[in-house]
Amino acid sequence: MKIYFCGSIRGGRSDLQLYQRIVHELHKYGSVLTEHVGSAELSDTGEEGTTGDDRDIHDRDVDWLQQSDVVVAEVTQPSLGVGYELGRAVDMKKKKMLCLFRPSSGRTLSAMIRGAADGERFLVRDYSEDELEKILEEFFSSLK
Repeated sequence: MKIYFCGSIRGGRSDLQLYQRIVHELHKYGSVLTEHVGSAELSDTGEEGTTGDDRDIHDRDVDWLQQSDVVVAEVTQPSLGVGYELGRAVDMKKKKMLCLFRPSSGRTLSAMIRGAADGERFLVRDYSEDELEKILEEFFSSLK
């Protein structure tokens, strides 16, 4: 199974350790096409030192999104890129998506994300970090 993981990069890296943990857990269920989102080498300025420009990054990531079987997004840290990726995935019609939001952050999730949840293909789960493994296990078990 090919998994596309979304997490904030240029929108802020304050959840980096959580992204690393999520990527580690996702490896139990398949290949994580975007494991670089959990890399400590990435800053909020993006992928420094890559040979490509923003267009190359966009095209590569959209290609990975098209290849993926499922999308898992940590949506607590607001990010234009994550919102864009989710919108593109919705447009692809057949991808199952799981959005993870931590209410303990004090933030309010965008209505465009929470309102897109349909309980089947687009799922939004409020969670605390101690529930992460259980939620991912439930999500991936439901795909079988």
